[in-house]
Amino acid sequence: MKHIIGAKPPAASAGLPAARLVEVDADSAGQRLDNFLIRHLKGVPKTHVYRIIRSGEVRINKGRVSADTRVEAGDIVRLPPVRISDKVAEKAERPAPAREFPILLEDEHLIAIDKPAGVAVHGGSGVSFGVIEQLRQARPASKFLELVHRLDRETSGILLVAKKRSALTHLQDQFRERETGKTYLALVTGIWPANKKVIDLPLHKYLQADGERRVRVTSADDPDGMRSITLVKVRSTAAARPEQGLPAMSLLEVTIKTGRTHQIRVHLASQGHAIVGDDKYGDFDLNKRLQKQGMKRMFLHAWRLQFNHPASGERVQLNAELPPELADFVPTA
Repeated sequence: MKHIIGAKPPAASAGLPAARLVEVDADSAGQRLDNFLIRHLKGVPKTHVYRIIRSGEVRINKGRVSADTRVEAGDIVRLPPVRISDKVAEKAERPAPAREFPILLEDEHLIAIDKPAGVAVHGGSGVSFGVIEQLRQARPASKFLELVHRLDRETSGILLVAKKRSALTHLQDQFRERETGKTYLALVTGIWPANKKVIDLPLHKYLQADGERRVRVTSADDPDGMRSITLVKVRSTAAARPEQGLPAMSLLEVTIKTGRTHQIRVHLASQGHAIVGDDKYGDFDLNKRLQKQGMKRMFLHAWRLQFNHPASGERVQLNAELPPELADFVPTA
């Protein structure tokens, strides 16, 4: 049996169910069509969303459109009936558990939360729900809540959520134009050389045989390489502790000038100083030893974020202190 999203039950003599017409409200104005559809066609795979756009089944004001078309307030969007499996339909109808997160700043334009490690920012890739779905469930009266940027699931720290589309576009423009200041705290293996302050190496994204996403440093002439710049400052170091099976470590302040996937993790590992607890690019044997001592996550924390407020234009600086499970492992000079 297949479920049909957004369609009325067909009459016995009728053919296919009718499509649904949706009027774009002010909060959705300016959104890309593909993102608009993903919000309205719950549980439908993104590949199918793009397919129905390309086929012309999705229309705006009766005209054919592309995925990057921006919807405007008052537009009438035609949503065709879309078939999904029972399993996907059940998942789409099962809401994420409501959850609030520690708040660093909130006003009528945005929320800055201190995301815990182990929580994805959104559902997908085997994760049923994330921060944004839980936050929406916790705040049913909020018409608009959208992620401004992303953090890896195992990274803790500052995450921005927009409460208005105008704030979303303004803040995302700042991230895209590198007008924000993003500094992380990372604990790495070994003693980081104090004179090594800039890593300017292109990164290349690829998929492993099992479909897992990975990133590697590549050469400057790689057409798929993306220039990536990371600034490093040593905050403190700790000598090796042989009796505990631990190497020397360095606590770093890491500022990224570009926001590539896994940038900090791959850049630091490429210099021979992998992040402690990193299960993709780190020292797996060391990670096992640390887990026995209570260190069960990657030591990467979005510590400081600077941006211009989307309404006032004033420069805002937010700080999220290290959570207890990381603070206990901070080395002393």
